[in-house]
Amino acid sequence: MSETTTRAPRPRKEFRNLSLPEITLTYRLPLAGRLSILHRVSGALLFLALPVILLPLFAMSVASPAGFAAFASVAANPFVKIVLLVLIWAYLHHFCAGIRYLLLDLHLGMDKESAKRSAGVAFGVSLALTVIFGLKLFGAF
Repeated sequence: MSETTTRAPRPRKEFRNLSLPEITLTYRLPLAGRLSILHRVSGALLFLALPVILLPLFAMSVASPAGFAAFASVAANPFVKIVLLVLIWAYLHHFCAGIRYLLLDLHLGMDKESAKRSAGVAFGVSLALTVIFGLKLFGAF
């Protein structure tokens, strides 16, 4: 009689209670996945900044010429410029990614390669526009 050896199946790897370093080092999101996460982050950032930062600064700038001068002096602070640059990035990223999602809703660019390409285009355009607006914000031109 011959013995048949049967191997026990290897236990599956379980992922529970993952920490942030494990997630960032173990999982490799595709470019479209990163774009999606940053689209949500930028939307939340804009939503939270609207009543706290954006509306008060806008109200200050349109109230009177003296209010605009006060706004200009506040906006001249380098820390405020960095906050405004982050908000500019959030708006531009959210806008470009939103256009990409509108095209996906129209079933344009649904295959893997064109989805990857459109995610790269959305990242590239939003970052290029952020650099241009950032240079303007910091007085390069």
